[in-house]
Amino acid sequence: MHPENPKQREGFLDFKSKLVIYSFRLDIIALDYRKVYKALKIRKIMVKEKPKVEEQKEEQAVVTEEFGESKTGNPWKFVSIILGISVIVLLVIVFKGGLTGNVVGGQDAAGTLVDYLNTKTGGGVEFDSVKDLGSLYEVVILYEKDEIPVYITKDGKYYVQGVIPIVEEGSVESNTTDVPKSDKPKVEAFVFSYCPYGLQFEKAMAPVYELLKDKADINIVAIGAMHGEFEKVESFRQLCIQKEYGKDKLWSYLKKFAVDTEIGSCDGDKDCLDPLISDLFSQLSISESKINSCMTKDAEALYNADMARAKELGETGSPGFVINGVDVQVARNPEAIKQAICSAFNTAPSVCEETLSTASSSAGFGASASSSSSSATC
Repeated sequence: MHPENPKQREGFLDFKSKLVIYSFRLDIIALDYRKVYKALKIRKIMVKEKPKVEEQKEEQAVVTEEFGESKTGNPWKFVSIILGISVIVLLVIVFKGGLTGNVVGGQDAAGTLVDYLNTKTGGGVEFDSVKDLGSLYEVVILYEKDEIPVYITKDGKYYVQGVIPIVEEGSVESNTTDVPKSDKPKVEAFVFSYCPYGLQFEKAMAPVYELLKDKADINIVAIGAMHGEFEKVESFRQLCIQKEYGKDKLWSYLKKFAVDTEIGSCDGDKDCLDPLISDLFSQLSISESKINSCMTKDAEALYNADMARAKELGETGSPGFVINGVDVQVARNPEAIKQAICSAFNTAPSVCEETLSTASSSAGFGASASSSSSSATC
């Protein structure tokens, strides 16, 4: 029975709600409000509204079923049980490669999870990015303009509502020891043109290009369009800017494109994008008709060549970073990228002694900085 006094009833329901959260979300124990809010938003939209009478019955049923009849029992006892079960499940995940051991690719697992969430919410859940956490995939989804991290086992069969890191993550370390040296290193950044982490990498790489453009062969390589046809169109546009005007003009365009939040807010809508792109072209003295002609006649072949290069090297995520044919993991800040490239010279040029910023740009469109370096990919 619920207390009849409204204030007592409100306190009782609040207590009941917290107990339910304890049983489903381990990270509430760490009092990480931000993560709890985002994960609970997904949980909330997966529950349909019920009539008040049924809702009251359900509230009582949940308390009775999950926590027993005793009103004086210690709720932490149940938390301890849930923690114990969760530890066992996570150990199975760690040692069996995602419960069943049949590991699938991050993109496939993410697609499965997004489809599942859409069936539960009635639609509106969109994929943003996926990150390999070692034993799980972290999938960032978009729902009602919010970015929400959710998790799935690496076999793509089990949805995990939340995880708590118990070991602090260190900074991303560069792995340039296996990169062969050369007089003029070939540097390739593989990106989806609208991938937030690809944009983050391009923003970090821009000052490195300015520093080393005469010393190293630095390239942006398109690897496809995972966010929609508009992403392919943008890749065509960028390839044609480079073809018609050269790399310097492309990087001038990228520096403006990547920080333009208005472009990002268009979500690929042509009517919204066209005037903004036209304005960028005007600022950079780029002929719109010349680029449009190239996009019609030449862009497909250029795009296919980039795709073939990505396939040759096995690059499927954005960003991918390759120096002299070897995949390199590096922190997403100008100094770290500069050091990775400079270590690939037979004799590093004197400009390598210049120190660049160690601050990481934010993922996605915009000029703000990020508090930490990310290793997430699209």
